[in-house]
Amino acid sequence: MQLRDSNIEKLSRETFDVLIIGGGINGASAAAALSGQGVKVGLIDRGDFAGETSMHSSNLVWGGIKYMESYDFPLVRKLCKSRNHLIKSFPSTVQEIRFLTTIARGFRYHPRYLWAGSWLYWLMGNAFTRIPRFLKPSAIKEREAIIDTRDSIGGFEYSDAYLHDNDARFVFNFVRTALNYGAMAANYVESQGARRENGVWVTRARNVMNDDTFEIRSRVLINAAGPWVDQHNETTGQKPGHQHVYSKGIHLIVPRLTDSKRVLAFFADDGRLFFVIPMGQRTCIGTTDTRVENPEVHVTDEDTQFVLDNINKRLELDKPLGREDIIATRCGVRPLAVKASAGGGRDFLQLSRKHAIDTDDAEAHISIFGGKLTDCLNVGEEIVGEVKRLGVSVPYPDYRWYGEPSESVRKEFLHQAELMDLDAMTSSEASEPLTDRLWRRYGIHALDMLEEIREDPRQGELLIEGTEYLRCELGQAQRREMITRLEDFLRRRSKISLVVSNERIRQSPGLMEACEILFGDQARERFDEYFAETPEWTPEKLSSEAEADNPAHSESLNW
Repeated sequence: MQLRDSNIEKLSRETFDVLIIGGGINGASAAAALSGQGVKVGLIDRGDFAGETSMHSSNLVWGGIKYMESYDFPLVRKLCKSRNHLIKSFPSTVQEIRFLTTIARGFRYHPRYLWAGSWLYWLMGNAFTRIPRFLKPSAIKEREAIIDTRDSIGGFEYSDAYLHDNDARFVFNFVRTALNYGAMAANYVESQGARRENGVWVTRARNVMNDDTFEIRSRVLINAAGPWVDQHNETTGQKPGHQHVYSKGIHLIVPRLTDSKRVLAFFADDGRLFFVIPMGQRTCIGTTDTRVENPEVHVTDEDTQFVLDNINKRLELDKPLGREDIIATRCGVRPLAVKASAGGGRDFLQLSRKHAIDTDDAEAHISIFGGKLTDCLNVGEEIVGEVKRLGVSVPYPDYRWYGEPSESVRKEFLHQAELMDLDAMTSSEASEPLTDRLWRRYGIHALDMLEEIREDPRQGELLIEGTEYLRCELGQAQRREMITRLEDFLRRRSKISLVVSNERIRQSPGLMEACEILFGDQARERFDEYFAETPEWTPEKLSSEAEADNPAHSESLNW
């Protein structure tokens, strides 16, 4: 908590070039870009970093193949280039993965037509990934024995990318990068609105953890509040050219269904696309696409049954998946940017996830609408351009603010790890060697962990049963990751609560020691708080009126 407390104190007494409201992917990438290029940045979020939309994604980094059906080729081209750039910049985190799509008899398009579209998609991505392949039903069955191909007329396989760790961790690493460059960031600090005084924004802020209030001063204010951008603009009197409409998406996390590391894609009964996504020892199934009127959403019985019914029809499992197999759920909203003058009448299933940036030059206010993980580097660069245009000095405009540490640092880490036989310490339950995971998650700071393990071998031991996390990682998290509540660690800095049942986490003999490392004398309070607020998963049912307006749909790809 020392880092957070120190940053809050500095936020209250310094004047910043830019204050960013919201620590999701848009705010985090903007903070990293600005601070890395020399701008004095403050960043606050009323919850934890990546605490909403940015932690409920499919963990996919893709070039927007679905947008080809609306002939939005410039967007597809841009997203494919962004995907390729992320793969090259974060090779340990963003990795190519194959998508295997099965087409059932009677579908409106023949598999060869869709396969031809996947070739165009590949070419628009500069042929950066492996080539697409057309598959007969027998070839599909050979690759994935669990797929029911009795009603299949073929399919195709193509490549996109995925986040090897998890989305929230990816976002936090941008926040951590911003901190490394001198930004002052704090989670659980709520903006209660802002006013313009003598050319400076004065933002009223509340420390959610103790209810203290204070003011933050900045020359420029950036609203990156994700689904709540519209609401925050109301508090500051902004009338930008865009607004949001909302689409709810859910995923179900179940035991691993296949050992292959590819995404299985199917068209649901209503003709829309959904996925079976590898997640280490687990499988993630989704997503739905349901129009909602506000960002506060939850999983319903109808959502759950839609996903279970559709996946059970398309897989040959020893036993159909049931609610008892669900380990965890993900549920969030996609904020979709639309012109304010257009209203909400347009078919939201046809809306893209492209971002929009609205700038009020007179008041030095910027709003970021929409967006997705794939486009995060573009958002960062565009925000730097807007801030510079508003008169803020950018001392290091050519500095590369993103990406993994240099190859020489990586080689030094791997050499030291090999000398101490680090991979021999890998847990039997782990999905990858320990060297790969520590480098991907901590980069240059993984070298510090090697030193800790050499000095005290206990630092290389698993602390929480059923997870891959070492004792030394908890110390790193306590010092550098601003973990304020137990959920911050279990759900966002790690993905433990997604892949381990709540009861198994509670019964882990090392959990209380983990709390003591993270929270000191507040360990018991944070432990009790987490389990009081996080009961075992049970879906809630929509009312009949709400169900009539919100049928569950999976994501559209109409070609």
